Amino acid sequence: MNHAPLLKKLLITCLLMFAFAFAMVPLYDVFCDVTGLNGKPSLEKASASESINTQRQVDVSFTTHAQSGAPFKVQSEQYSVAVQPGAMREVKFSAKNTSNEDKVMQAIPSVSPGKAAKYLHKIACFCFDQQPMKAGEEMEFTLLFYVDTELPDDVEELTLSYTVFDISGHVVAKND
Repeated sequence: MNHAPLLKKLLITCLLMFAFAFAMVPLYDVFCDVTGLNGKPSLEKASASESINTQRQVDVSFTTHAQSGAPFKVQSEQYSVAVQPGAMREVKFSAKNTSNEDKVMQAIPSVSPGKAAKYLHKIACFCFDQQPMKAGEEMEFTLLFYVDTELPDDVEELTLSYTVFDISGHVVAKND
């Protein structure tokens, strides 16, 4: 029996499956950008709002949690704030390196509901940069943001969540 045609088809199928799996991350990112799913907000600094909707109020709450094993404690001064779309709001966050070693922290934001992610604009955010912290050091960060006036009317509240990562090993590897 000649199994060469079957072997060729199986090999091509395996290669196509590998290529598809390799392309999934960029495809997923494009899909999320287009649909607004996954609550992935922009990590670019926004410009100030040009108008304020004084007839509407949106509640924005804040949550933070550290990656498993990350030696950081981060929390906002306020659990939530009421904002008028277009109006700037400032919220303070405190962070502490709970380890006995110098570390580098990186915060990754997400917004819930996901469709609201593109309407939350950050002017200043500790998530824009890596944050080096000495052993036991405490720092304060300012989040300056506004909710776009184009936020759909059915969204009355949203949550800005930060996941904090210890990227110390990655930073050292980059500098070597």
